[in-house]
Amino acid sequence: MNPMQQVRIAKATVNIGVGEGGEKLARAEKLIESITNQKPVRTISKVTNPEFGIRKGQPVACKVTLRGEKAHKSIKLILSGIDNKISPRQFDRQGNLSFGIEEHIDIPGMRYDPDIGIFGMNVNVTFEKPGYRLKRRKVQRKHIPHKHQVNPEETLEFMKENFQIIIKSDTDDE
Repeated sequence: MNPMQQVRIAKATVNIGVGEGGEKLARAEKLIESITNQKPVRTISKVTNPEFGIRKGQPVACKVTLRGEKAHKSIKLILSGIDNKISPRQFDRQGNLSFGIEEHIDIPGMRYDPDIGIFGMNVNVTFEKPGYRLKRRKVQRKHIPHKHQVNPEETLEFMKENFQIIIKSDTDDE
């Protein structure tokens, strides 16, 4: 296979949305740091929502962006928490993968800690092929041709090969 056509992981983003700042957000940050071994950043609310008690500019979640080997390790760890099962609907048109885990204690090796509590998290995995720098660089930015763009079938195959995922059908009940 052409080395320029091989799919790879550009980044993985792990996000825990808490909905409020303070101690609960600090506990979520502590948890995400213990899972990924990387310091998270806080995300700020963009709008005011009085029903949820959220003001614009208030920290409401934390996330960490992983690249390279750290991304591979964290994805493998979190996928084992959902038994390596992924639905084809979790891939978007650009071939990116998004999945969630309801409770972090489902991840092997994670124990319930009363100081932290139980949190769910979302994981977004962005895929690319070599040459995608063309669309991100500042000078002479170019468009990626359609035949070189990543599609869901390629990323599905990549995930099967590298992470031994199981494709669940829409009729599977959980």
